[in-house]
Amino acid sequence: MATYTHGHHESVLRSHSNRTIANSAEYLRPHLHTDARLLDVGAGPGTITMDFAANVALVTATEIGDAELALSRALAADRGIQNVDFAVEDVHALSFADDSFDVVHAHQVLQHVADPVRALREMRRVAKPGGVVAARDADYAGFHWFPLLPELDEWLRLYREAARANGGEPDAGRRLLSWARAAGFEEVTATASTWCYATPEERAWWGGMWADRILDSALARQLVDANVATRAELQGISDAWRAWADDGDGWFLVPHGEIIARA
Repeated sequence: MATYTHGHHESVLRSHSNRTIANSAEYLRPHLHTDARLLDVGAGPGTITMDFAANVALVTATEIGDAELALSRALAADRGIQNVDFAVEDVHALSFADDSFDVVHAHQVLQHVADPVRALREMRRVAKPGGVVAARDADYAGFHWFPLLPELDEWLRLYREAARANGGEPDAGRRLLSWARAAGFEEVTATASTWCYATPEERAWWGGMWADRILDSALARQLVDANVATRAELQGISDAWRAWADDGDGWFLVPHGEIIARA
């Protein structure tokens, strides 16, 4: 298993809890139906998972440990959602029987795993024949922003270095199609979509979130512990994120690759 670069600090969950079908899985919506059983790999705080629960018969949410899974359990309880069950799983070796799910979904997961091709093979194994395996991942090398602040260049360099040191692939979005083909899928539809932050409210949320994450999340600890960056350097990056957020010209683009693969 690779190490999860982001960790689960509040600043990370602030980002992940903003995700819904509408902003993170719209490409999958046409494949959801009311009698489907769906496996959500790496459910995180569960916001996409609970959206799925309103569209399918049963959702199984997985995470790598009990503590991580507790986040989506809590959200289901808070919302009174009863058609979601939970399992601690390793996507490289899922415990489910062959042909168990109509839809198998992973959002921002394959960029963090040690062997994404093996993970996709497992996702395919547990999908019913003719079922859908869906994945969406960001592509960090494709991030674009304005104004062009050198501290944000350094932020991106540090993040990509840390992600690779942890065994992941931060530029996963562009690789999803090739990984799916290597996993044995013959029918794959590859698409792309973006997140874009440009309004004052969006900049305050995105920039403020990263200003905190670069100082307080697991990523910050990894960078300092590995002697890749100092606290002072991370503070400079954090300050630049806040300056970007305050700039009326500020604009940030996050591209994603997506695949719909038929089992």
